[in-house]
Amino acid sequence: MAAPRNLTGDGGGKLVVKDEESAAASSSKRTKSERFPLSRWDFVVFFTVFLVFTTGLLCIYLTMPAAEYGKLKLPRTISDLRLLKDNLGSYASEYPARFILGYCSTYIFMQTFMIPGTIFMSLLAGALFGVVRGFVLVVLNATAGACSCFFLSKLVGRPLVCWLWPEKLRFFQAEIGKRRDKLLNYMLFLRITPTLPNLFINLSSPIVDIPFHVFFLATLVGLMPASYITVRAGLALGDLKSVKDLYDFKTLSVLFLIGSISIFPALLKRKRVYE
Repeated sequence: MAAPRNLTGDGGGKLVVKDEESAAASSSKRTKSERFPLSRWDFVVFFTVFLVFTTGLLCIYLTMPAAEYGKLKLPRTISDLRLLKDNLGSYASEYPARFILGYCSTYIFMQTFMIPGTIFMSLLAGALFGVVRGFVLVVLNATAGACSCFFLSKLVGRPLVCWLWPEKLRFFQAEIGKRRDKLLNYMLFLRITPTLPNLFINLSSPIVDIPFHVFFLATLVGLMPASYITVRAGLALGDLKSVKDLYDFKTLSVLFLIGSISIFPALLKRKRVYE
């Protein structure tokens, strides 16, 4: 009969068990690291920035004239947006300056911390302020929010972006490396066209070493076409059934055409070099 394994003595069994426990602990640590790419210090920085922004937003809301806050909520559908527009119409006309301050601070807060729903805020600007004022508000707020997100990512965003979009980040970095001499044109193309999501561009730009002045100019100018389309659509909320209706084939074709114009100088220069 075979002797039983010695798991409690000084034999090899104990070493095997210890090795297995060590391997399991190491695997558990790797899993936790993969799940939570941000370090404790990153969380502290992010929470501090979030707390500062939240405090500022609350202070603005508390100084505004009283409103029926139960009717105010971030819209998630076109139906929600229509109700919000009806509830805010008289308030916006009665307290225009304070309402615009609250609108701008909310838009920038959402853009900074990647909260979905800014497209509804853009539609709301068109519905409440008209095309001209709504367009100016949306472009300035979207640019300010994107720049704020840029600096937040510069502080703590690298591990998060590398964890969420590793392949897309490598692709973006390679494309940026090829186009350093005409970087503004390329960034304009990306902002105008839906080639890459704006959220990804905001977060990854500081990681791939895009200069801030290039990022700012490309964002300010590149967001204008899509912002105009969205704000103008806000004038006819009753005819709009879904956000998807904003960007049909015709609209996307126009955006790609405008974007192609932005990279035309770079393509022309490359052609001359090869000739």
